Amino acid sequence: MTRSRLLASAAALALSAGTAQAEYVLHVLHTNDVHSRIEEINKYDSTCDAETAEKKECFGGVARIAAKAKELSEQIAAEGGNVILLDAGDQYQGSLFYTTYKGKDVVEFMTAIGYDAMTVGNHEFDDGDDGLAVLAEGVEFPVISGNLDLSQNNRLKDIVDGTAVLEVGGQKIGLISALATDTPETASPSDSVIFQDEIEALTADAEALQAQGVDKILALTHVGYLKDQDIAAKVPGVDAVIGGHSHTLLGDMEGALGKYPTMVKNADGAEVPVVTAYAYSKYLGHLILTFDDAGKLVKAEGEPVLLDASVTPDPTITARVKELAAPIEELKSKIVAETRTEIGADRADCRARECVMGSLVADAMLARVKDQGIQIAIQNGGGLRASIDAGPISMGEIISVLPFQNTLSTFKLKGSDVVAALENGASQIEEGAGRFAQVAGLKYTVDPAAPTGKRISEVQVMKGGAWEPIDLVAEYGVASNNYMRNGGDGYSVFEANATQVYDFGPDLADVLADYISRQGPAFAPVTDGRITVIDAAPADGAAPADGAAPAAEDAAPAKEGEPPAPGEAAAPAAQ
Repeated sequence: MTRSRLLASAAALALSAGTAQAEYVLHVLHTNDVHSRIEEINKYDSTCDAETAEKKECFGGVARIAAKAKELSEQIAAEGGNVILLDAGDQYQGSLFYTTYKGKDVVEFMTAIGYDAMTVGNHEFDDGDDGLAVLAEGVEFPVISGNLDLSQNNRLKDIVDGTAVLEVGGQKIGLISALATDTPETASPSDSVIFQDEIEALTADAEALQAQGVDKILALTHVGYLKDQDIAAKVPGVDAVIGGHSHTLLGDMEGALGKYPTMVKNADGAEVPVVTAYAYSKYLGHLILTFDDAGKLVKAEGEPVLLDASVTPDPTITARVKELAAPIEELKSKIVAETRTEIGADRADCRARECVMGSLVADAMLARVKDQGIQIAIQNGGGLRASIDAGPISMGEIISVLPFQNTLSTFKLKGSDVVAALENGASQIEEGAGRFAQVAGLKYTVDPAAPTGKRISEVQVMKGGAWEPIDLVAEYGVASNNYMRNGGDGYSVFEANATQVYDFGPDLADVLADYISRQGPAFAPVTDGRITVIDAAPADGAAPADGAAPAAEDAAPAKEGEPPAPGEAAAPAAQ
């Protein structure tokens, strides 16, 4: 894509009329939520197979990011422009590369690509403080997160900064940053990682940089598109917000949730651009900022660049990816089952209503332990990370769906606590939070417009082949994953009130693989109406609301071969 095309983009917006000739133009290339998509991906955001690659229907991968970033950077430099490459967090978690190399691969590829700075994502804490340290110590560019108080954390305080200043074309570009404050619920930072309010922390950091004479300030955040707009409106001195976390697609293409850039008016009446570039390495964001000679932003334009087959991957990085992939290829390519139809795990569905993958995974969990007195299964929608296309299903695809190495947990819980858990699941539905409850052996109705804590009604449990209202004082056998059982995604009721707990069942990926393999080649999962959303259209493929309840089940965790540079032992991770 040429710069002239970018300049002609419909997203281009002049921020003030009659402004003096601009003195400085900054091109910001950016990624976010790559989620260990080291290899190229298919249209379902899973690892692309050889057949799809042959058809030239693959996207992304680090070799394409490298190629396009280099192409644009060289073009911009040749035209006398200024360019930086940023990442808005969540490089970790989502494929066998992460479970195998635990961030060492990320260090290698981000260094080779040439990033200038990165903010910390919640998944960088999936293996605790040490997991983030692998990245922060390994790269030479700044890894920042400004709303974290790390003064009591000896592991991170000297390697993760709050801000950064880049020298670009004779100008100082200040970077401030923030990480979602619910990260202790979605990942595993230690107690010595203290989270501060994002707006307050960003405001203080912007003021500090301005006091140092920095008049061009970018907020590099991992808080989500809605919060990014709040930051643009409320934090003085911010010229642009480059974000991640919500996997939001912006632009003029089908499925986009807003314009690229999205312009937000701040307290001074100035327009502040907000951008993000979907996820999984599919796009490279390209934001062009024009400042006048006084350092005032006068224009913001650009668009995300689709990294499809028209982008030739960098050959050196491609070769290294293949080398690192070799030890895990056998496991990835093993065919474990088959499906006649796509098994959808669209983020917008699984975090707001019943989705095909959510019901399937919950069914699989329940089937595995139904002979142990377990009646209910609850899986967080955010734990479902990829769809599966029709046809043969590889173990690699299964692990892309459930990459966190979470194990099956069983426990006892009162009916009132089950309802409280469902309320937690619906408590952030408007934010697209990952805590939304996908279920088996259970039916319920959710009203997203109702006050938080009062959104759940008509909860029913399958008993003796028939649905009956949940008994609030009765005790039920529940299956979930060990992450949720230990309070992840706000499920504190599981951690506090569960009895007869066993957190060390098989890996959920193996549970799902085993269950699907038992269904036979005619398997075609659908939704069946176990979750009713008031004032919302039913999900595609939904059956009548009185559809049958669950099923569910699986096998023992598969082991991977020894990699060239093995990572640390795996630990349960967050969504």
